[in-house]
Amino acid sequence: MAAQIILIIEDEIKIARFLELELQYEGYIVQQAHDGRTGLEMALRDGIDLVLLDVMLPGLNGMEVCRRIRQNSTVPVIMLTAKDETIDKVMGLDLGADDYVTKPFAIEELLARIRAALKRRQRAVIEAHTLYSGNLSLDFDKYLVTYKGDPIDLTKREFDLLRYLMENQNIVLTRDKIMETVWGFDYMGDTNVVDVYIRYLRSKIDDKYNKKLIHTIRGVGYLIKGN
Repeated sequence: MAAQIILIIEDEIKIARFLELELQYEGYIVQQAHDGRTGLEMALRDGIDLVLLDVMLPGLNGMEVCRRIRQNSTVPVIMLTAKDETIDKVMGLDLGADDYVTKPFAIEELLARIRAALKRRQRAVIEAHTLYSGNLSLDFDKYLVTYKGDPIDLTKREFDLLRYLMENQNIVLTRDKIMETVWGFDYMGDTNVVDVYIRYLRSKIDDKYNKKLIHTIRGVGYLIKGN
């Protein structure tokens, strides 16, 4: 796994250097900025995995930097400040910070908070490419469907149909709508093909795992009921 990149936006050079050495020791790649405007520009570059952001900065203060980061990016932000007032913490979190650490802090605590924030981001990235319905999961990138971790072999059309159903959990989809989305506008076949492929999916999922997943709404269409 490639080393993760942490950006330190801190105007106190000694603190920034201390953090840099500790983070490098942990295997992170570290970049630094010492004022708000430069830090903001660097934070919005591709490749930054997490931002350590001081509140009291020249140029733009940390609160404003955080606000502007959140307008354009979901990169995790941990705010560092000498202030311990609740209102400052609330403001930082309301502006989109993921966590808040008050100086002076134990480096072990900060490292633990960094690891937690990076893990949350990693899970969010994975989940953004994966659909779930109970124990059934569908991974876009890997083109993989599993039930309780057991892989299910689907054709491309079956995969596309299941994906469309899972993207619209608890919504009844008509045969015409399914045909339009999964088969395309130019498909000239009978809409009964939808029923045929629904049976294929049921035989591979519902019947195999004894789980009623795909429901028929008579005279209308089909839906997957989410948990």
